[in-house]
Amino acid sequence: MVYPVYSRRSRGLSIGINLFPDRKACSFDCPYCEVFPFKNDSAFSLEVMESALRRTLAGLAPGETVRDICFSGNGEPTLSLDFIPAAKACLRIRDELVPAADLVVISNGTGLLDSAVFDFLRNAARGASHLKLWLKLDAGTEAWYLRMDRSAVPFGDLTAKIREFAAAAPFIIQTMICAVDGKSPPPEEAAAWEALLLDLLPGLTGVQLYGKARPAPEDPLASVLPAAFLEERAASLREKFRLKFSNPPVVEVFP
Repeated sequence: MVYPVYSRRSRGLSIGINLFPDRKACSFDCPYCEVFPFKNDSAFSLEVMESALRRTLAGLAPGETVRDICFSGNGEPTLSLDFIPAAKACLRIRDELVPAADLVVISNGTGLLDSAVFDFLRNAARGASHLKLWLKLDAGTEAWYLRMDRSAVPFGDLTAKIREFAAAAPFIIQTMICAVDGKSPPPEEAAAWEALLLDLLPGLTGVQLYGKARPAPEDPLASVLPAAFLEERAASLREKFRLKFSNPPVVEVFP
């Protein structure tokens, strides 16, 4: 439930926190997801997590820098009843042992529909905790959302909550760009996605466009698009930001 990994988006050592060591649990069913469905008896324990995190941090090589402690793992971390107490524990340990590291929550955003999760993330992101929320937003239209994320959570409800959060606290948007059943996102989808992101200021501080980099159980349903396709999408968004904002969010590409 605690694991070190070198992350391309963190640009260094990230300490992962997995709240679902016993199964895959997610409110999305993305065709590109690399987590294979499974079940075992390794139930999450807050005490074990705290001990493992301290042990992992103590065991780092001298001079090794921890970029962040990151909630991700086998699904959507905010679905876990242990998410808030686990995040608070990680903040305490972060402040004690690696105060320069970020606490990152990688989320598909559906947890924002839970008022307790919304309030915790809002307060931690805009307060002294400096929690960094990376929110998934793979689509600008309901049609592409249903292809990319295949979720029972209504697209309108999700985007409304993201807009509400954007008015209250900072966050980063992460968008997977890949082909589904051989079809890339159409131009009208890209335009709708750009319009949605332009509507997320002042909270939106950055955008991460990333491509499919790992095998998935449903391959080849989702497939890699050329890096140039991602770069074109990024360039278009940067231009839209430049025309509208004097201090635009940073747009990064991770093919």
